[in-house]
Amino acid sequence: MTVDDITEFIEALGGVLTLKPGPGDGTPEIAWGDRFFYYAPDGQVPAGQPFATIVTKDYPDDTASRLDRPGAFRVNVNAGRDAFTRWTGHTPRETADRGADPSLPDTLVAHPVYGGAAWLAVVNPDSTTAEPLRDLLRAAHDRARTRYDRRAGDSPIGH
Repeated sequence: MTVDDITEFIEALGGVLTLKPGPGDGTPEIAWGDRFFYYAPDGQVPAGQPFATIVTKDYPDDTASRLDRPGAFRVNVNAGRDAFTRWTGHTPRETADRGADPSLPDTLVAHPVYGGAAWLAVVNPDSTTAEPLRDLLRAAHDRARTRYDRRAGDSPIGH
C-alpha cells in the first residue's frame, strides 16, 4: 500500500476532509508531506483530532518508528478502546513499555506516542496489515461521523 492508495481509500469513505500541509499554506514545515483525515462533509476542520493520519518523517518527540529510512511512512488510526485492546492484548492505559517494535514494517502496534489514547499505527502497511488497516480506518471514520452528527444535532433521539 502506498500513501496515495491509503489516501484514496480513506477519501472514498465519504465526507472526508484531507489536509496535506505544504509550503506556502502557513503550516509548520515539520508537517509538510503528512496527511490528516477528518470527517467534515462541510469542508470545515472540526474541533478535535483527526481520525487518521499519515506521517512521512520522524517528529522530535516521535522517533521510535524510524521514519528517517528511505520510503518509510506510518499510518496512525484512532482505533478506539475495544479495537485497540483486541489488537494489542492490553488496554490503552497499559501501553507504556509494552508491545511490538513500532519500527517494524507491516506490523500493527500501539502508536509509540498516542497509544494511551487508543491509537494504533503501522509502518509501511502491506499484505499482513492491509485488510485489518482498512477495517480500522472504516471504524474510525464511522466514529468520527457519529461525533460530527451528534455535534451538528443530527443524531436520532435516544442514540
